Amino acid sequence: MLTDPKKTKDEIVQWIRDYFAENGPTCSAVIGISGGKDSSVVAALLAEALGKDRVVGVLMPNGVQPDIADSEEIVNLLGIPHVTVNIAAGYAGMTSAINEALAGGGVPGAEKLSRDSEINLPPRLRMSTLYAIAQALPNGGRVANTCNRSEDYIGYSTKYGDAAGDFSVLSNLLVHEVIQIGEILGLPERLTKKTPSDGLSGMSDEDKIGFTYAVLDHYILTGECADEAVKAKIDRMHRLNLHKLRLMPAYQLD
Repeated sequence: MLTDPKKTKDEIVQWIRDYFAENGPTCSAVIGISGGKDSSVVAALLAEALGKDRVVGVLMPNGVQPDIADSEEIVNLLGIPHVTVNIAAGYAGMTSAINEALAGGGVPGAEKLSRDSEINLPPRLRMSTLYAIAQALPNGGRVANTCNRSEDYIGYSTKYGDAAGDFSVLSNLLVHEVIQIGEILGLPERLTKKTPSDGLSGMSDEDKIGFTYAVLDHYILTGECADEAVKAKIDRMHRLNLHKLRLMPAYQLD
């Protein structure tokens, strides 16, 4: 637990201001708004740091999003400029084009998109959307990453999708710490404590990964986990997904 969440909140706000002073003094922050705790907390921190007029929220449903009202609630609560871009047509077009190409048999063993490919395509389309909007702004924009430390530890993100961005606000905060910051910001509890879901697989995050964030956070902080099978799973996920946190390897000339 954060011993002084207000102090941490204030430090993050100053860090955001320092980042923009160096990397875009007149730029706006562009953030995808899912309606969950992470994007809600980051959007609120950005609004406090930069002023609401320099934060652009982007809602990106893929067809019908059952909880779109949560996304609308947070942008209206913060009073930030926002747009809605439905990625359904883009997703359908890309899926159709790729499946048609693979069906031609040019890649042995790959006849159509895998389920994982179908799940990861929307986050990558969303990140492309955020960068397109950032470049459309008169003074440019910087795209906010909204992943937290808990998710990053086990690689629960899409490479070049939600794992991308120009700056990361929450990457050193565990899930329970993000919730603490949300409370200090005065955000609605139903958003900060909303059951996390990727909105893609039809499962909650915890159901999908097979353990709770409380268990994960405790293990990251202490190295302790009562269930050896869960400990082994966390260790395996961390090891296999480290590539998402590291810079792209590059061959070095002698």
